[in-house]
Amino acid sequence: MKIAAVLGFVAVAAFGVAAQDTDKGEGIQNAACMNCHDLRPIQTASYDKDGWTMVVDSMIEKGADVKPADKPVLVDYLFKNHGPLPDGKGKDILLNTCTVCHDLSRVRAHRVSPEEWEETLLAMLNEGAMLSDQDLPVLLAYLARTFR
Repeated sequence: MKIAAVLGFVAVAAFGVAAQDTDKGEGIQNAACMNCHDLRPIQTASYDKDGWTMVVDSMIEKGADVKPADKPVLVDYLFKNHGPLPDGKGKDILLNTCTVCHDLSRVRAHRVSPEEWEETLLAMLNEGAMLSDQDLPVLLAYLARTFR
């Protein structure tokens, strides 16, 4: 019983640290980035860690208030929540349509069959997603291929 209690404590402590890092990264993003622009340029970028580092460095040069100790936390947050996606037809549609309501971590976590992706997209259309008739099959193919 003692081992289970210790493991439970470790799991709670580890989750708490991860949640704090996410909260801190989001807080830095909101304080430093949102002073000059809204979230859309971030949501549609999909950079790798080096790309986000270059962007953050560039924004700091332009006056973004990011403390040196906060920079890695911000880059990690941006990478985790707005990191790269595999190239392919449909990637731009995902970035410009799905990220209006969802961050990429939510899209990445939704690993389902092509049929379930189709159900999801139809449900999103019913919720008001701006997805054209010609973009729907392209996005569906990309999601079904990339996130299954």
